[in-house]
Amino acid sequence: MSHTILLVQPTKRPEGRTYADYESVNECMEGVCKMYEEHLKRMNPNSPSITYDISQLFDFIDDLADLSCLVWFMVLGTHSVSDTDLCILTASYRADTQTYQPYNKDWIKEKIYVLLRRQAQQAGK
Repeated sequence: MSHTILLVQPTKRPEGRTYADYESVNECMEGVCKMYEEHLKRMNPNSPSITYDISQLFDFIDDLADLSCLVWFMVLGTHSVSDTDLCILTASYRADTQTYQPYNKDWIKEKIYVLLRRQAQQAGK
């Protein structure tokens, strides 16, 4: 589990900035999906159910003025441990520090894609 901070700026107005923290990268990615679902509910208040595909979610992410994550990395012996629930170690793997590593929208979209693909595979079993 890697503590993850999600930084969100919906519009160019800096006073709209907010953040949320999560116990893992997976929880954070689920939080981004939930943020989009809440947006859809506000936009469609009379709709009893809401569906969307991943391209619509990614468009929403791209339309945000800023969205980024800070992921905590810990050193245990000579190996860095990060959230491996998503089975992707990134190029910024750091074994020499104990820091929050920043990630951008593209990284977030990649993690969401992997998360949703895994959920779909598990639902199909």
